[in-house]
Amino acid sequence: MFSEKTSGLVVFSVAPWDWLIGLAETGFSTPLFVNKASLALPLVWPQWSHFFTLHLLASLFSFTGIIYSYSFFSLFFQDNRAIAEIQFADYIYPAFDQIVNEAAKFRYRSGNQFNCGGLTIRAPYGAVGHGGHYHSQSPEAFFCHVPGIKVVVPRSPQQAKGLLLSSIRDPNPVVFFEPKSLYRIAVEEVPENDYMLPLSHAEVIREGSDITLVGWGAQLAIMEEACNDAQKDGISCELIDLRTLIPWDKDTVEASVRKTGRLLISHEAPVTGGFGAEVAASIVERCFLRLEAPIARVCGFDTPFPLVFEPFYLPTKNKVLDAIKSTVNY
Repeated sequence: MFSEKTSGLVVFSVAPWDWLIGLAETGFSTPLFVNKASLALPLVWPQWSHFFTLHLLASLFSFTGIIYSYSFFSLFFQDNRAIAEIQFADYIYPAFDQIVNEAAKFRYRSGNQFNCGGLTIRAPYGAVGHGGHYHSQSPEAFFCHVPGIKVVVPRSPQQAKGLLLSSIRDPNPVVFFEPKSLYRIAVEEVPENDYMLPLSHAEVIREGSDITLVGWGAQLAIMEEACNDAQKDGISCELIDLRTLIPWDKDTVEASVRKTGRLLISHEAPVTGGFGAEVAASIVERCFLRLEAPIARVCGFDTPFPLVFEPFYLPTKNKVLDAIKSTVNY
């Protein structure tokens, strides 16, 4: 689609009023971006009319303003949906004001008379193996602090389709973080039919009795490997995928911790201020007398995301396994 260094706003115009908009910044052809967008269209609209490319400066502030404005004007039409894709979540920060001060507050400031007409912002996030500090960040905690938006993170292709369709059809603004590492390594049968997975409902992936593990996104695969190794040592782990971070399913996590008496939370984002801290604080409030060990967090370090030192930065299987054993043997 782009044969030279360029930045573009790709607008997929779907009859009569629906748009899928994505920012592409690349120095070569972008099959990854085009394929992702093309695959997303049939999920929502079986037939679509045409698409075109509008070249712009790579301004995420202006870009998000466009899709926010569209979602506002879509109030005058029925069943409209605005879907934006920011090619890397690391580039979402210039759009922060539009998302948290406009889209998130639109219903509240109107006295519940209006909403954003269905606004979903897709953003690939997390480590990819060679991204360095500008293509590997996990900024989900920034948005979890903002009332008025939802934050969703799938762990697999099948989950991604069901959660994305639910996000698109939700009347609230949704920031949909997609683990970019899964684009290349995830293999899974995905139903062709239209289906949705409920937002704000955590899923117990693996049942256990000794310790509860909580995570989201690509980190779930790492945690499951650690659970398998812990099982060899006689430790029974219960693994929970939050799926939706805001608002998150406290009841499912609480029920699990009341059973196991222990909790471990893991995510790629830096440990300080990460969303794992919110999970830990909430569970302490609800389950303090049932806890048999301090809550463990296995997360990224409080440094910029490194390039050559990425293997040391990430919360690996061995780090999670060590924390499991330490918590159980406390």
